[in-house]
Amino acid sequence: MQPAGTGTAVEAEIRKFGALAGRWWDPSGPMKPLHRMNPLRTGWIARRIARAHGRVGTDLSGLTLLDVGCGAGLASEAFARMGAQVTGLDAAGDALEAARAHAGAGGLDIAYREGAPEALAAEGATFDAVVALEVIEHVADRAAFLDALRRLAKPGGQVFLSTLNRTARSFLMAKVGAEYVLRMLPVGTHDWRMFVTPGELGAGLRQAGLRVTDLAGMSMDPLTGQWRESKDLGVNYLVMAER
Repeated sequence: MQPAGTGTAVEAEIRKFGALAGRWWDPSGPMKPLHRMNPLRTGWIARRIARAHGRVGTDLSGLTLLDVGCGAGLASEAFARMGAQVTGLDAAGDALEAARAHAGAGGLDIAYREGAPEALAAEGATFDAVVALEVIEHVADRAAFLDALRRLAKPGGQVFLSTLNRTARSFLMAKVGAEYVLRMLPVGTHDWRMFVTPGELGAGLRQAGLRVTDLAGMSMDPLTGQWRESKDLGVNYLVMAER
């Protein structure tokens, strides 16, 4: 399948995450924080998708889901195991090769595409749910990106994002602490200036024609490294919106 164009993706960001492809599935490697965060964010999202479609728990069987900025497929595989028909979209070809290999080894049927959401939306593709996890803080044009997510969701469909708030605490914890002190992430993973406040993201979603319906914080226990849902939006948070 042909690439769908890079759109709002920043070339430097594509190269940066593509270079991590070989270690994406290493739970102790540079993507360790995402491995630990993944059960919380995918479970939170799946329960809300299931509820919106009259399902129980995290039953996504038969529902179509687009994972934008899927990388090597951490979230895509989790949703596929819940029964969703998953399409993973990313602009980093190296990460997608790792995603295809890992899904194949696990017997999972996930459609991975190289490109940007704007181009996929231009093709007329739509999905029951669209997710973009830890992506919006890396894009060049937020408004165009959010508009593409809205067009990719079916009428009545759900759009989910997770991202980092732009606060003094997120600078200390997610930038300085995670990259320079604890070495949980490669140096240069994040640009704090690109972090998005809940107010900014909510306004952008509304401008794109989406209605924000749920919001939750994600907090990490520094002793165990485990993540839990919280009311604290000061660093990491999740947003649900509906078309």
